[in-house]
Amino acid sequence: MATRSQTAALLVVGALALAACSAGGVKPSSAPQSGAKTLVIDTSFDLKTADPGRTYEPTGLFVGKAVYETLLTFDGADVTKPVPALAESYELSEDGKVLTLKLKKGATFADGSPLTADDVVFSLTRVRDMKGTPSFLLDGVEVAKTDDTTITLTSKAPNPALPYILPNPALGVINSKVAKEHGATTDAGDKAEQYLNTASAGSGPYTIESFNLSSQVVLKANPKYYGAKPAYDRVVIRNVEAATQKLNVQRGDSQVALNLSGDQVTGMPANLQVKKTASANVIFLLANQDSSVSKTTPNAKFVEALRKGVDYAGLLELAGEGSTQAPGIIPSQLLGALPQDQAAKRDVEGAKAALAASGLSNPTVKLEFPSELTVNGLSFQPLAERIQANLKEVGITVDLAPAPVTTALDNYRNGKEELGLWYWGPDYPDPSDYLAFLPGKLVGLRAGWKDGADKAVSAAGDKAATTIGDEARKAAYADVQTKLNASGPFIPLIQPSQNIVTAASVTGLEYHPVWTVDLADLGAK
Repeated sequence: MATRSQTAALLVVGALALAACSAGGVKPSSAPQSGAKTLVIDTSFDLKTADPGRTYEPTGLFVGKAVYETLLTFDGADVTKPVPALAESYELSEDGKVLTLKLKKGATFADGSPLTADDVVFSLTRVRDMKGTPSFLLDGVEVAKTDDTTITLTSKAPNPALPYILPNPALGVINSKVAKEHGATTDAGDKAEQYLNTASAGSGPYTIESFNLSSQVVLKANPKYYGAKPAYDRVVIRNVEAATQKLNVQRGDSQVALNLSGDQVTGMPANLQVKKTASANVIFLLANQDSSVSKTTPNAKFVEALRKGVDYAGLLELAGEGSTQAPGIIPSQLLGALPQDQAAKRDVEGAKAALAASGLSNPTVKLEFPSELTVNGLSFQPLAERIQANLKEVGITVDLAPAPVTTALDNYRNGKEELGLWYWGPDYPDPSDYLAFLPGKLVGLRAGWKDGADKAVSAAGDKAATTIGDEARKAAYADVQTKLNASGPFIPLIQPSQNIVTAASVTGLEYHPVWTVDLADLGAK
């Protein structure tokens, strides 16, 4: 994650949500009610609002997915192909500028009123023009109703990513009539958030029973849901630190623990299910290309020495089971990801040769990273220490410079880090989100990589951005990453494991890189 103005907040907060401390320190006291099927989920809250037009935090997207439906969605964990949801079909024009969606019949809101094309237009326009955190998702997109069952989304430039953006829960459709009665507008004067934090104006399988930003959110099954009835009558989502999550799920006080590290899920009892899968977060090194920041890191042969000197297998050992090496900056789940056989391999002699060719003698560089940040339970400190030891063998001295996240983030955002250790998670599951790593773009500039610095990489990115068709896009983004790996300042390292523990009674759980878990997919046995 990390684009536009919300970059800093999401980069930090999204990761801190996976750390071991909860915002409210709620005690595990929410026991299931007798008679009804209740699911208790423990997680570390990153939650600001239940208003879909304003939410962009992991816990908010998780809740929003259950309460509000979108035009398109994804099937389980597969994010390579958007599928119909409120829309029964969609078609992208040959030039990639017009997306036409046909609405399904029979969808209703939680109050039983029918969902209409006017609700869709109002909802999407509100997100775009209210200028909340997710507004950038629809930048430059015009939303129009062609007839009572047809919506068109028109972009000025080819926008093949749009079908992959529409499943984001921030683009959930709200009951425009009810929302307007409570202050909803399609501009910055919107005042509906307070209402939407206490009530449900969506068409999803669940509605909000109670909502507390620091302790817990309780959802109840929507009795007027027009689709398949969810397996659980009630879902209690609690804000609990990771250590307590482990205890709760082991003793049956909860049925799902979402934020455990690889070490914490080791040795779980046989009556619990442990799902380990590579997260969509990519941890990477950056080598600053600005000569005013460093006289060392802009050297292309020095960057080659870094790339060949890192012990990727050793980093995977630290990350634990379920993690995987990142061959490119696009994670393995997304269209355009590079295959594992293209991942960099350690070559100490090759690294020493590249360093000799650089003309640099016994260089010393400073590696900055946030000291208290964890990603999927993985701390940056041991990763940095391992990289330091790896590069010492090559002849590069690395001085570690951990700093509080606010300090480290300022240097990172301002392009002042000589070497940086950071991560990126997708704003939406489309490879276009990773064009931010190109010269002159958001993350490129953080590495001092200015516009025009690498015309071949920029040209490949421009081509990929306007390429239409899945197979063609897959090839175009693979080309971008191959060129990035050859001449760019970024070294993709690993995708740490996402570890989810559930009771044996919970079925159908799949990790999703945008909304973590789809409650409607969960079954009970």
